[in-house]
Amino acid sequence: MNAIHPSNRQGFLAIELDGAGWDGADITRAVLAAESAGFHAATFTDAPAPGRANAMQRAAFAGPVTRTIALVPEVDTVYTEPFHVSTQLASLDYVSGGRAGWIATAAESPEAAAAVGRTSATGAALGQEAAASIEVSRRLWDSWEDDAVIRDVATGRYIDVDKLHYADFETPAGFSGPAYSVKGPSIIPRPLQGQLPVLVPASLIGEVPAHAVDAVLVSAPTAELLAAEIRDVRARVGASVAVVAELDVVLDARGQAAGGRAAGFDSGRAVYAGSAAGLTDFLTDLLTEADGVRLHPASLFVDLEELARLVLPDLRRRGALRPVVQDGTFRDLLGLPHPVSRYATASAAHASAGK
Repeated sequence: MNAIHPSNRQGFLAIELDGAGWDGADITRAVLAAESAGFHAATFTDAPAPGRANAMQRAAFAGPVTRTIALVPEVDTVYTEPFHVSTQLASLDYVSGGRAGWIATAAESPEAAAAVGRTSATGAALGQEAAASIEVSRRLWDSWEDDAVIRDVATGRYIDVDKLHYADFETPAGFSGPAYSVKGPSIIPRPLQGQLPVLVPASLIGEVPAHAVDAVLVSAPTAELLAAEIRDVRARVGASVAVVAELDVVLDARGQAAGGRAAGFDSGRAVYAGSAAGLTDFLTDLLTEADGVRLHPASLFVDLEELARLVLPDLRRRGALRPVVQDGTFRDLLGLPHPVSRYATASAAHASAGK
């Protein structure tokens, strides 16, 4: 991996669109507003609610209506089938033209466990489930070589079967959850990016090895502690993994002070509450420590209006933000090269050895 390094002094901004509503019109309005404002990525929290489209579905809806913004849903790794997660994320990459990513989550949830008829995972088991699901997805994305689809009309062949490979995954010894295996190959071609960028919360690093992910989401209880937490996580994961700060935002807006708007808004994350100018100063400093920042607005459309009008333009004038990638991929934004399928490399080595 070759992620952004803080010495570049230019970072990227993501925005959480959970407050966009549930229907297509609201999702379209929100994601187009975020893209027009110059955000580099939009994320979609997967908080379950009756009748609500999940994060993957909302991201997929946003794919065809956007052109530059990366679309990054949160997808659970504990109570969802890894094979289905992998193929759905690959499909999202096609729908978005190579702008998809994945926030791999693993949270204790007795309700989700009961829904699928298993015991709730806790502690280290959460990280083990996440690590296994990420490994399965990466193997399945590699199970088709980039040029496996040949569409040979003369012979009637759609794929070159020699360029499809078994994933052959089995959960490791000592795995806390129910053991499983995945044979593969995937049921759809390799994603446009080859491998989607994978992000995880910093709390999972350890059970999930740093080399298995492309970015880590870093939280702190207060804004004052956030920079120190970023430095601590970077020391743990190394320079090849992007570090993304999590920040709640409540701005002075529409004649109402941020302090009044912030009443009752408490996620446990670091929060900035104040003026747009103050936030610009704070983010300028923060982006010298972090590769990116994900903003969680208190009220999406109210705060997004102020962010678009005042904050992002000033950050660009200061040179704190990376340019928006035109006709690029999420991997391009993170400075990651297109990866070669591990199985293609193995096949080439095997063929050479046989000569």
